[in-house]
Amino acid sequence: MSQPADMPGTLPLLDTDVLRTFVAIAESGSFTRAAQQVFRTPSALSMQIKRLEETLGQPLFVREARQVRLTPEGETLLSFGRRLLKLNEEAVSQFLAPSLEGKVRFGTPDDVGTRILPGLLAQFARSHPSVQVDVVVDRSADLIDQLDKDELDLTLVTAGNQGQDPSRGEVVHTEPLVWVGREGGIAAQRSPLPVSLAAHGCCWRSMSLDALDKAGIDYRIAYTSIHCAGQEAAMVADLAISAFPQSLVKPPLTQLGTQSGLPPLGDYQILLLRRDGLGSASETLASYVKDMFDRFKT
Repeated sequence: MSQPADMPGTLPLLDTDVLRTFVAIAESGSFTRAAQQVFRTPSALSMQIKRLEETLGQPLFVREARQVRLTPEGETLLSFGRRLLKLNEEAVSQFLAPSLEGKVRFGTPDDVGTRILPGLLAQFARSHPSVQVDVVVDRSADLIDQLDKDELDLTLVTAGNQGQDPSRGEVVHTEPLVWVGREGGIAAQRSPLPVSLAAHGCCWRSMSLDALDKAGIDYRIAYTSIHCAGQEAAMVADLAISAFPQSLVKPPLTQLGTQSGLPPLGDYQILLLRRDGLGSASETLASYVKDMFDRFKT
């Protein structure tokens, strides 16, 4: 039976094996290096990519002398490709991997909990519905203390110039700490400089105070809060400026430029700490945490 004229044709399906090849080439920047990763010859990879480009009707790579780079269409497909491969992995694991059960006690600082945790826990719960995850949101120093007392299995903590020793945990995220204030505000022009700080024990607090002291800038602590929302409220009201992760800056807040005369703060890190003797459920959640931060970077 012929297809009605107004019915669209069936769209082609993307082959998972070809997508894996495409992602390997995109991430390595080389057909040769990607071939070693997927255990095929460079010529076989070239044929796969040629067929993929013909299927999509778009060029995906610009081939240069020593490397290849993605076209705009290739960059779009890379995002889809990573997600499709991850979804395929989750689907297969759901049926072939042993069913996980048990409880994981997981700690996180406030800033991580608000921007990363909701999506992470939702994804983990879909894949492992029999695992109970108990979450504690607290200061990094208190989370470390709870881990040492065997009250937590995993915890994320922040570390900076004066923060937690990075050798104790695994660095899962690094980003700049920057000075932030309300766009068009005047708080940064006041003297002494009003600052909004995290609570004692937070590396953001120590990094900002150390920088101001070394620069010889007169300041006053106008606002202190254990939660990011409290610091943000003071900045939105133009009562103070604050040291904030660059990724958290959004209107009406803005990063204060070098013309403000404020000293650089440097990078801070998020570390993943584990207690000894983790079970399989905790180790699986740890892998989800690292994967979530990898995607957060992109």
